[in-house]
Amino acid sequence: MRLCSTFLLQRWLWLCVCARQWHCSNGNNCRLPLCVRQIWAYLRLMVDSLYYNTLTNSEVVMDSLMEPIFWMVDLLTRRFGPVFVCLLVILTTSILLVVYVVMLPVIFDTYSPSWIAWHMSYGHWNLVMIVFHYYKATNTAPGYPPKMKNSLPFVSMCKKCIIPKPARTHHCVICNTCILKMDHHCPWLNNCVGHFNQRYFFCFCVSLSLGCVYCSISGRNLFLDAYSAHSAIESTNQTPPLTFKDEMFHKSIIYMWLLTSVVAVVLGGLTIWHAVLISRGETSIERHLNSKETKRMRKCGKVYKNSFNYGSLNNWKVFLGVERKSHWLTRVILPSGHVPIGNGLTWDIYPFRKDMMPV
Repeated sequence: MRLCSTFLLQRWLWLCVCARQWHCSNGNNCRLPLCVRQIWAYLRLMVDSLYYNTLTNSEVVMDSLMEPIFWMVDLLTRRFGPVFVCLLVILTTSILLVVYVVMLPVIFDTYSPSWIAWHMSYGHWNLVMIVFHYYKATNTAPGYPPKMKNSLPFVSMCKKCIIPKPARTHHCVICNTCILKMDHHCPWLNNCVGHFNQRYFFCFCVSLSLGCVYCSISGRNLFLDAYSAHSAIESTNQTPPLTFKDEMFHKSIIYMWLLTSVVAVVLGGLTIWHAVLISRGETSIERHLNSKETKRMRKCGKVYKNSFNYGSLNNWKVFLGVERKSHWLTRVILPSGHVPIGNGLTWDIYPFRKDMMPV
């Protein structure tokens, strides 16, 4: 591999020199600018690298072909991260306005006192959970490996940060740094999801999914009435008998129901997928890597075992930070800012925490 890298570097320098000599020899009669010819030389080098790499396979070729697309996605995510955050805040605020201004008066006029108390209690608990976990997920650093020399164990060296990478650490090209127990970079948070904020991210997804399901179910009858009235007016081709207030009421209900229903389906599916990964003791990146390692070891007649899988229930205890029975209330059902178990650098958690097993 070192000979291949040296050869490619020499070829790249030779192509640049040839492009510059061509420019000097042809003078102003050259058809293409020098920058265009250098880009063309770089593209030729990329194609040549596919042939001079002894480890070339179909995945390497596909990754090389998809690299411009990955680069564009990373650039857009980096540039428009704050836009995604503002968009999420605006959409959530619009739903809250519809609930408080439109739906809440209907609830007070039609529901019994016990149902009103339930709606007020659950709705505001759900709202507090959404706001708290989203704020913590966006403002909590995911965790970074130390950049100074240390004696901590590591599994590899980051080729971009040039620092040791502990287990479960990966480099984020958007944040341009290594992340402890990296799951993915979330544009809706404008932040990486890692060891110290993954619980906040997951709890936010759960809370928002429950809130959307709650609004969708609670507003179903109002949506059907509003949609029927709106359809009847359009089919008669007559002057709408509704006032401006009634028309805005119907449109607000339709908007709220459609948005919350779509988000409940999409975000609910994503939340279930992350719940499955947590039960297996994996992150999104590790799921991909473990699948490849499982296939590779199966061909050798061996069975791959995830060393970070402590069992489904214990995985949830580690993820949620449950160390006593009371923590299911204080750290799971109620908002909590406790730090996760472990430091994200080493993962010898359970051999030294036997007291967590019977919880």
